[in-house]
Amino acid sequence: MPEIRELIREGKGKRVYATDDPDLAVVYFKDEAMAYHGLKRGRILGKGEINNAICQHLFTLLSEQHVENHFVRKLDPRQSLVLRCEMMSFAVKIRNRVAGGMHVRTGLPVGMKLEQPVIEFVLKDSEMDVDALVNHTHLLAMKAATMEEIETIRAQSRRINDILSAYMSEINIELIDFRIEFGRFKGKILLADEISPDTARFWDSSTHEPLDIDRFRRDLGDVKEAYQEVLHRMMGTSY
Repeated sequence: MPEIRELIREGKGKRVYATDDPDLAVVYFKDEAMAYHGLKRGRILGKGEINNAICQHLFTLLSEQHVENHFVRKLDPRQSLVLRCEMMSFAVKIRNRVAGGMHVRTGLPVGMKLEQPVIEFVLKDSEMDVDALVNHTHLLAMKAATMEEIETIRAQSRRINDILSAYMSEINIELIDFRIEFGRFKGKILLADEISPDTARFWDSSTHEPLDIDRFRRDLGDVKEAYQEVLHRMMGTSY
């Protein structure tokens, strides 16, 4: 196991540490939960271990489908080894149905199926109360990415959505929307960060019950149980 060194960054659900290998980092998944840009905070015991297992499963699935990403291997229940990417300053949201911020901004009814996925670019680390939506011309003006990189990220986002939507459908879960991040590694654009119930809306295909962080946001209860259910359907075993 690589020697863990200084903390690189800490987010809502994880910490990222440098290692003695400059090409590798360690992601530690936390139990803390956060919503509404930090206005609501809590703790969901065991969430970190569940999210680590879900990320291992989904990143491995994407690797098998030739989607290059940062995942190397799971180290222990809460930690995974990843390629140390230079993270982009923006994230990507892919929406298959109307929910959350899209409902607030457009007034379209929650749950409405979109004729084609909506892809949004949002600035990270914004101090605004809502995600700062930007388009490719903003990103070019900010020198956040080249046009070639933006096109690569947009194409990869569509492909990731196709793969994950089809897979989740097989386990009776609908992928409503999700947030992903990308980074640069030795000249390549890689999918990085995480894909979990913290960063995606997963609805049970039959009941339309949320199986994700919305249960915490909306005080629906049984948050850990919902996360466990997602992992159970993926792995075929309880966690």
